[in-house]
Amino acid sequence: MIYRSKAPLRIGLAGGGTDVSPYCDLYGGAILNATISLYAYATIEPLDEPKIIIEAVDRGEMVSYNLSASLPVDGTLDLAKGAYNHIVNNYGPVPSGFKLSTLVDAPAGSGLGSSSTLMVAIIGVFTEWMNLPLGEYDIAHTAYNIERVELAMAGGKQDQYAATFGGVNFMEFYNDNKVIVNPLRIKQEYLYELENNLLLYFTATSRLSSTIIEAQSQNVKDKNKESIEAMHNLKEQALMMKEAVLKGNIHEIGAILDFGFTHKKQMAKGITNNAMDEIYEAAKKAGATGGKISGAGGGGFMMFYCPANTRYSVKKALESFGGSFSPFQFTQHGLVSWHI
Repeated sequence: MIYRSKAPLRIGLAGGGTDVSPYCDLYGGAILNATISLYAYATIEPLDEPKIIIEAVDRGEMVSYNLSASLPVDGTLDLAKGAYNHIVNNYGPVPSGFKLSTLVDAPAGSGLGSSSTLMVAIIGVFTEWMNLPLGEYDIAHTAYNIERVELAMAGGKQDQYAATFGGVNFMEFYNDNKVIVNPLRIKQEYLYELENNLLLYFTATSRLSSTIIEAQSQNVKDKNKESIEAMHNLKEQALMMKEAVLKGNIHEIGAILDFGFTHKKQMAKGITNNAMDEIYEAAKKAGATGGKISGAGGGGFMMFYCPANTRYSVKKALESFGGSFSPFQFTQHGLVSWHI
């Protein structure tokens, strides 16, 4: 028997960063995001011998251990090892030795939530193999807890919930790790138009998001007025975006994204840089009405809203910057798992 899972990556449309503690604990956060047709995959193949093999196919990394109750968290494939340690510690020993293989359609540091989505896929495949009693909120919270608490990786809460639930969601974040996922019922023609007008551009660089997120969190702890006010505005942006997509005011989305881009840069140093500002200005000059940096910033993907078929002139304008474009569709489903 082979056990598999896959979970979708996401693009954040508004409110990014307000899901990070301590801001969301003190003020409450709000984000609107949507899952797209890029995925993280996980496969478990049970073995007849008492061994654990973990392979990241896309990264060309593999480790092997004798079957034990705990694996060393030492900087190599720690997401998978952290998930295994949590599963064994909370649900008992695995049925046998196994090989865990993973693959992600976007690189780490891309800004599409790839690390957290991979964690969700790994938990999903263990849940399928061991028939664990975990619902959607359980899986998302477990993924968050392993990453942010047990492995002490800096970051927010949205990615784990987006990957688990899928679709277009307005998410609310409060203290005590309370998260409310509100699926949005958006008319299909609005989604088609949004999909048609959005351009996803990879800047050919990745970044360590934890550094930026730690600076953002420290700004809140230090009561940095400019940074906190920027986060308030991004929370307001999430409400503006929610109303626009529900009512079909798609023509407003570029301006709402531009509003968010302006304020996101004020949250912490390193969110943008000269190269990214040049890309953004070139896209706007070519016809984009707004855009955003995906994820924490500093590199990875950028997204632009290109109305009236301006996506073609925007693509041409960005060719000289050396990045690449990623076609995508919105997806309606989150984490899925199966066995054959």
